[in-house]
This record gives sequence, structure tokens and C-alpha cells, in this order.
Amino acid sequence: MERVRVCVQRLSRGEGLPLPAYMSEHAAGADLCAAIREQLTLLPGARALVPTGFSIAVPPGYEAQVRPRSGLAIRDGVTCLNAPGTIDADYRGEVHVVLANLGTVPVMIHRGDRIAQIVVAPVSRASFEVVDELPPTVRGEGGFGSTGVFS
Repeated sequence: MERVRVCVQRLSRGEGLPLPAYMSEHAAGADLCAAIREQLTLLPGARALVPTGFSIAVPPGYEAQVRPRSGLAIRDGVTCLNAPGTIDADYRGEVHVVLANLGTVPVMIHRGDRIAQIVVAPVSRASFEVVDELPPTVRGEGGFGSTGVFS
């Protein structure tokens, strides 16, 4: 398993909170905690920008993706908007998570709650080239459900 060095700078609002951490031996994502001072009540249909209390330096050739936690999603209907959210290698601001409550009841977020996960992944850069015609495929222009629901 490849290890990628990501520098982390703890910010004052993150004092006393754990840094991103993997919760199992083979976890792909490291959990992120809410660095809020007071409890946040996320009403049904509401969204909030939640700070994590740290900034990171992702190495060139990589990105960090902020993703929802499956437990929050199934238990409370809480997910991340703009998921996966991309943290580019040249961004040095605080990492935030855009949480949304898609459930039917208010959800309380407390300081230190694990609210999302972060995955560091390699990035490819595309070279976009204008052509007169694209190579054909069996699928063609079919999209948005064109391949059906059943196998």
C-alpha cells in the first residue's frame, strides 16, 4: 500500500481534536471531526459549512476528496454536498465539510463528532483535443438511464 505524505497544520479552533485518522486497518478514508465551538442543529433540508480545524498540503499529483460517512447517511440522512469535494494540491485554507440533512428530523452535530472522511488519490491531467467526430460506441449518445435498471 502506497503511503503519501500530507502535511497537516492544526488551527486554533482544532485544538484538542483528533487529526484525520483511519478507523480500521484497510479503511480508504480518514475520518474528519467537526471543529465547532457550540452544538450545531442541522434541520431537515438544511445545510451547513462545518470547519475541521486544520489545513493540509496535498502533494502535487494528488487530490484529497471529502466524502460522506455511510453511518451518518443511513442513520440520520446526513450527507456531504458537492461530494466528493476536491481539495487541490495548491489549496492551503482550512478544510471544511458541506453537510446536508436529507432526513426528516433535526440532527445535532457536536464538537469532535466524526462528520466526513477524506481520501487522498492520484490525479490525472487531461489534454483536451478538438476533433470533427468521436469514435463510435455501442451505447452512443444514450444517457440518464439509457442502459436500464435490470441486468
